[in-house]
Amino acid sequence: MPSATAAELLARNRDHVDQLPDDYFDDVLDAQTPPVVSLCCADSRVSQEKMWSVDEPGWLFTPANIGNVAWDVDDSSTVDGNLLYPVANTDTRTVAVVGHTGCGAVTAAYEAVTDGSLPNEPGIRKRVEPLVPVVEDALDGGVTDDENVVDRLVEYNVREQVAFLDGSDEVPDDTLVLGFVYDFHESYGDTPGRTYLVAADGETDPAALGERVDGDDEIAVQSLL
Repeated sequence: MPSATAAELLARNRDHVDQLPDDYFDDVLDAQTPPVVSLCCADSRVSQEKMWSVDEPGWLFTPANIGNVAWDVDDSSTVDGNLLYPVANTDTRTVAVVGHTGCGAVTAAYEAVTDGSLPNEPGIRKRVEPLVPVVEDALDGGVTDDENVVDRLVEYNVREQVAFLDGSDEVPDDTLVLGFVYDFHESYGDTPGRTYLVAADGETDPAALGERVDGDDEIAVQSLL
């Protein structure tokens, strides 16, 4: 059974502290103004700061939940407060919704649709249930049910979360909403750890999305759908 001790955690923190320059927090002691809020799926294999090569505090606001669901689990018409907070309070105007290949939450929702099983734990089941209609719509809409179905559903779910945010009155019109899939299974290409752009302000066509990125990053615009 994997575990860690308090001593190990504090030793890791000591290493972290030893690497920080003396002025590391100076610019953000009194307030934060992150340009980006990144709603990522909660997963030990996916580091939001490392994904975006963030070394400084105050640049990236990092809410996460299993399945990277942008709406509130108790009211699907409302934006999740963890995501909305920086948009409403620090004028953050770029939202990134990040799913990842091999997602356990999407897998659980897929299993709920295909064989009727849901997680036994109430708190986990509550988080998986909002993904069930997303998976149903995807399969009904023609998403291929094959060995790559989970990763296709991951991308479909990211698109749905972006579309929800684009249509929400709570999100200001001048907010850029982007959708990405973090790939460490080489489902999109042969570079594990690359993040692929799959949606932007409702646009999902790879050709159109490719016009938004630099030439060196056109390879990072792909779709499994």
